Amino acid sequence: MHWAKVIQRLRHERVPAVLVTVVAVRGHAPRAAGAKMVVTAVQAYGTVGGGNLEETAITRAREMLVEASDEPEQMHMSLSAHADNSFGVQCCGGEVTMMLEPSPPTPAVAVFGLGHVGRELAHILARHDILLYLADSRVAQVDSVRSELVDTAAEVEVRHTPVPEVLLTEVPSGTHVVIMSHDHAEDAAVCDSALRRDDLGTIGLIGSNAKWRRFEKTLVEEGHTPQAIARIQCPVGIPQITSKEPAAIAVGIAAQLLQAFANDRDSERATR
Repeated sequence: MHWAKVIQRLRHERVPAVLVTVVAVRGHAPRAAGAKMVVTAVQAYGTVGGGNLEETAITRAREMLVEASDEPEQMHMSLSAHADNSFGVQCCGGEVTMMLEPSPPTPAVAVFGLGHVGRELAHILARHDILLYLADSRVAQVDSVRSELVDTAAEVEVRHTPVPEVLLTEVPSGTHVVIMSHDHAEDAAVCDSALRRDDLGTIGLIGSNAKWRRFEKTLVEEGHTPQAIARIQCPVGIPQITSKEPAAIAVGIAAQLLQAFANDRDSERATR
């Protein structure tokens, strides 16, 4: 598989990786400048020349993954019998410089409901390098938003879903969920489905305190524990923003999500 397709697939799966590129060659070497390899914690795709050269690059790439490093770095290697030969002798006689570029897990957000607030939120989030899933059970809203979101920084998937909660079976682990459909029954179904996955990110629900009290009762009846139900924040967004204007509400939700992305990065570093 071509390295670009590998990176794309890993982004959609939110799997961290390191892209290794041969950027310069002097003398004889197994691969020319431009050769690439993608390294994850468990697999390597492609080759930058095999032997000691490649194993050294893979080892350093996996160290970077453990460190959760997001800074690229260069590696210079001499292919001679006198060089560091931790993984075997490689005496082509040349010198190789490689660039190791981390590709950390891409933030992901699923927005359920593309009404006034959902549309504003979609426009804000689409400006960021994230995976953005947008769902609505109404065809008109889906078509309208799809036509508006062009040339985005985010990878956007706009989905017409008569049963919106089905999308939750497809989004990757760590996806943050925002629930704001036009129908409280749809919202309740998505809340229920979100709580049945313990690997999602934050779960936010738009609505009033009265709406949330009804939802809490419904979710208890569906078998969810108080601890599980507490994963849902209602109302979603930064509480200091009290305006009811759709654009203001969307800004508050987007700001909270950006903070969640930063928390994810900190947790990734702490875990590794």
